[in-house]
Amino acid sequence: MYSQTKEPQQRLADNAVKIWWISAVISNVIGFVVLGVLLYLDYYFSWYAWIGWVLIGLTIISVLYAVWDILIRPKLLYAHWRYDVTEQFLQLKFGTLTEVHQLIPMTKIQSVATRQGPLLRKYNLYALSVDTMGSSHSIPVLPEQVALDLRDQIAYYAKIKEVDE
Repeated sequence: MYSQTKEPQQRLADNAVKIWWISAVISNVIGFVVLGVLLYLDYYFSWYAWIGWVLIGLTIISVLYAVWDILIRPKLLYAHWRYDVTEQFLQLKFGTLTEVHQLIPMTKIQSVATRQGPLLRKYNLYALSVDTMGSSHSIPVLPEQVALDLRDQIAYYAKIKEVDE
């Protein structure tokens, strides 16, 4: 049996809230543009009356979701995300309503990689992904040096050999 493990203490990058906020704004703006086009087409082509009511209902739901997605969710995600690395385990703890605490044994890790999309690149941040035989796990927003050091540390503990392609 494994000994009692401590709660993970490491936090994500300070810019995580800003990254999630920008991402939420972009996706919600796209959704509102699509809804706006549909509302205009409903008005222009005089579709059935019920279609207009459905679109108005979707707009109201979208506004409520946008408030959640832009103003509340990023702060809650940041407040509840933690990770830690020991020689035996990678620990991930996240979730606002349902807290998830994952312990990934180092012996089961098959690959570890960093990735960086356009938003992360702008703020010099990385996401770290860890793959096991049956699942994939990620730490979403880390500063560059922390992500690279963590990748190397996990690879060392998991004894992953670098393959030349």
